[in-house]
Amino acid sequence: MKVLDNEQCDVWYQALLERASEYTGVFFVGVKTTGVFCISVCRARKPKRENVEFYKDFKTALNAGFRPCKVCRPTENAHSAPLLIEKALELVRANPKTRINDAELRKHGISPERVRRWFLQNHGITFHAFQRMQRVNIALQELQGGRTATDVALDNGYESLSGFGYTYKRVTGVAPTQQGQVIMIHRFTTPLGPMFVCATERGVCLLEFTDRRMLETEFSDLQRLLKARIISGENSHTRQAEKEISEYFSGTRQQFDLLLDAPGSDFQRSVWQELRAVSYGQTSHYQALAEQIGNTNAARAVAAANGANRIAIVIPCHRVISKDGAMTGYGGGIARKEWLIDHERKQR
Repeated sequence: MKVLDNEQCDVWYQALLERASEYTGVFFVGVKTTGVFCISVCRARKPKRENVEFYKDFKTALNAGFRPCKVCRPTENAHSAPLLIEKALELVRANPKTRINDAELRKHGISPERVRRWFLQNHGITFHAFQRMQRVNIALQELQGGRTATDVALDNGYESLSGFGYTYKRVTGVAPTQQGQVIMIHRFTTPLGPMFVCATERGVCLLEFTDRRMLETEFSDLQRLLKARIISGENSHTRQAEKEISEYFSGTRQQFDLLLDAPGSDFQRSVWQELRAVSYGQTSHYQALAEQIGNTNAARAVAAANGANRIAIVIPCHRVISKDGAMTGYGGGIARKEWLIDHERKQR
């Protein structure tokens, strides 16, 4: 949303001049003379007040025609973890089986309140819930490796098997002795903003920008279709997704090797398969896809299947445009769609 309150804009302009880090991600400033938009900490030469516009989110700045600044990289850095969050995560990584409480955070000069607020805003859960899911993820892998529930419980800091069993079932939906499926969710940043990747042990089942409309519905549908709970954590598929998407944005990858676990009807799967056949840097339209799957009257059904795709970029629904060349809807926003198409054409 563009901000028109001059008093508020004056405060943000001063923050831009001072490179105030506490305003990182709070506002985005579009510079009319250069056509780029920045975040508060940008090191570039400061524009005059009359030459800037302020936005509450970078998606609106993109839609207004501004492109990301190459100096401050706002779409990546506005939502990347600030220093205090990185310090908190380092504590978790160094002590993966130990609960880092508020007192421990304060001992290291980290504000528990700020950590809690950041996790709620960027992950939708508290820091302690995030840790709990990480520990359950470790326990899950150890159980799958053949260790007993008792050994895993004691090794992960639980005082009793019953306490471990309660927490494990609360997070995964099944007891430690049962073979239940979980969906790992991991957040990472890209030049077009942060993304969520979800994966089962079979492959990636969701890859979306975090501000995609109806994302909560996608999460609910995914859990219902796969009969699994989503928990915060990583596996080999989420790590591979982050690596390949990074290579895609850097221009060094045009084809993806990711294994996918995308639930859908036979018709949806056939459409998604045709989408993956649309070459890098090329575009198609619904009627052409309908003809390729052998049903010339299925253009509307193809459009619906295209909209049901939960794996952005890898299943490239951004390459589908109107038959007359106009941009059609895209869950991540038309500006992102245009950026992705332009990015691919430049790399060819």
